[in-house]
Amino acid sequence: MNIILFGPPGVGKGTQAARLKEAYNLLHLSTGEALREEVKNQTELGKRAKEAMNKGELVSDEIVVGIVINTMEKASGKNGVMLDGFPRNIPQAQTLDALLSKRNITIDHVLSLESDQEIILKRLAGRRFCNKCGKDYNIYFNPPKVEGECDACEDGILAARADDNEKVHLDRLNVYASQTEPLKEYYAKKGLLRPIDGMGSPDEVFEEVKKILN
Repeated sequence: MNIILFGPPGVGKGTQAARLKEAYNLLHLSTGEALREEVKNQTELGKRAKEAMNKGELVSDEIVVGIVINTMEKASGKNGVMLDGFPRNIPQAQTLDALLSKRNITIDHVLSLESDQEIILKRLAGRRFCNKCGKDYNIYFNPPKVEGECDACEDGILAARADDNEKVHLDRLNVYASQTEPLKEYYAKKGLLRPIDGMGSPDEVFEEVKKILN
């Protein structure tokens, strides 16, 4: 079983990816990690990617998709592969489809986590982290017992990360909407899109995922 998991920033994709990986014995394929591995091992694609990076250029979709395919073919001992947040746009999806077709590899499900933008912004901008133990909170959905103080460790102070502000998150959501949202129609036409309400608790969302995959 090969799946694609995508959704806007803050929808809880990372949480669901971890659960999917464990529950279904899937290879969790992060394009960034796969790219670094190819460069480290000095494969042909890795060398081409490194050359582009050394020139300050973006690694082409052809190279990235090729690396994804290579990683998928090495998924021995796994029940399939989960592409996390990839492809990011329609040209990448088209390149991926073409290379998968040549290798008789299929995508079985495209899981699209859906959420209201206002809720996502609160999830992102409301995050706070302890400066001692790193425990995370959310001032809207999971606040500490005492405002600004960590529940888990003495003298732990909660603070937002530098990039946890509404403008940054809104910019990211706009990029997602313009580049990645069109993939929903692309995969819907192929009969692969599985929309999932991402506004429930992690357990509730995962129950919906399991109903689709089981």
